[in-house]
Amino acid sequence: MALTGSDQFDGNLTHPFLDEDGDKLREECGVFGAINAEKASAATALGLHALQHRGQEAAGITSFDGKDFISRRGLGHVAENFSSQEAIDELPGNMAAGHVRYSTTGGAGLRNVQPLYAELASGGFAIAHNGNISNALALRKDLVGKGSIFQSTSDTEVIIHLVATSRYPTVADRLIDALRLVEGAYALIVMTPTGMIACRDPLGIRPLVMGKMTNSDGSESVLFASESVAFDVVGAEMIREVEPGEMLTVGFDGHVESMRPFGSPAPRPCIFEHVYFSRPDSIFAGQSVYEARKAIGRELAIEAPCDVDLIVPVPDSGVPAAIGYAQESGVPFELGIIRSHYVGRTFIQPGDGARDSSVKRKHNANRGLVEGKRIVLIDDSIVRGTTSLKIVQMMRDAGASEVHFRVASPPTAHSCFYGVDTPERSKLLAARMDLEPMREFIKADSLAFISIDGLYRAVGAKGRDSKCPQFCDACFTGDYPTSLTDLAKTKEGSDELPFADPKAA
Repeated sequence: MALTGSDQFDGNLTHPFLDEDGDKLREECGVFGAINAEKASAATALGLHALQHRGQEAAGITSFDGKDFISRRGLGHVAENFSSQEAIDELPGNMAAGHVRYSTTGGAGLRNVQPLYAELASGGFAIAHNGNISNALALRKDLVGKGSIFQSTSDTEVIIHLVATSRYPTVADRLIDALRLVEGAYALIVMTPTGMIACRDPLGIRPLVMGKMTNSDGSESVLFASESVAFDVVGAEMIREVEPGEMLTVGFDGHVESMRPFGSPAPRPCIFEHVYFSRPDSIFAGQSVYEARKAIGRELAIEAPCDVDLIVPVPDSGVPAAIGYAQESGVPFELGIIRSHYVGRTFIQPGDGARDSSVKRKHNANRGLVEGKRIVLIDDSIVRGTTSLKIVQMMRDAGASEVHFRVASPPTAHSCFYGVDTPERSKLLAARMDLEPMREFIKADSLAFISIDGLYRAVGAKGRDSKCPQFCDACFTGDYPTSLTDLAKTKEGSDELPFADPKAA
């Protein structure tokens, strides 16, 4: 495999793209793959552009030209690494897979940028992974003890070593064998010399969709992506979601085979995809994300009405919920906060002074609109609470007579171990405080969150079934749907399996 671009550099960087306060939950990554496409790497780069919101730390693409695997990886946005024709020309072939990432497990640095690649006995093996393996440390320790040598600190590399050491005859069977040992969340795109494999974890925690695109000669290519919006951008058609626990193999002859090697447990897709992660113009769990967020806002207005003059979204994530809140309440929706879309890492500097001014650089109060008005701010979530505090104060400084706060998700009181970059639980505001202390902390006149049952109703369920929840909602409830082996082993030196009390995590 040829390494190109900035692959010669491997540093130990911090998050250059996170908001300075770390006050938003961040997806770990997004994946895109194309096989039998006449311009596979170009389609992949364009698809990654549409998934940029899922990971802004680094991007990578690996292609296969029928003989060799070629990779280009770099730190930064997709446009910084794949906007030129020269960069695309370096990635020939009719099969390619790409990845955008934030780091949760393994940390930053180029050696962890995906797709990861290895030469196995069966040939080349490239893998792009969205999610997090919650027993990666335990598996890694066992593999190293047996002689495996790791080249990265990413949990994804564990899958490569498990495939390499499996004794099954085919790559697909080796991958199945490897994934039977893995716990946690994964949506995978794998490339081998014989074709592409796409797979989703048995609970379907992380999203993955399948599409098709017509080539100029009339033939069809098969595509996979974390979100349907990536297909819209490349001019492809979404076929369906990859089902939880499903493995799809696609050959160069166009044959697609579906397998379900992991049984059929009740699915638990991440409900936060509806709340924040997915782009509003995507389809998730068979539902328009935009319409789901408006429905969340309507439910929030029913549960937590507020006697105000204006509904003001915290841009951009609070906009759809605020529209729904306004529609249900009959109170006017107005852009009382204007967001700058041109604040990037150039402006991120260390020190409290820089952090304190971060909100003002990104958001500015529409003073002429809010002055003298009673307003309710609508946001998707409160994590640490620092940004919410600053925005409330900004509204008061602009002359708002009352500033209320409504949140389009339940309190985020627990850390995620399935591929979302969350602060440790001690830094989550809802883990440290009840509702009234939280209100006092952000200095709002009132504060309310949508209930967990209200959130479920908004996305089409009757309510949360506590015996068999329809979604993964662990960040709200502490009800983790899988064992958390690594956490159990590191918590006070315990070797108890599975983790007995995830709510204490």
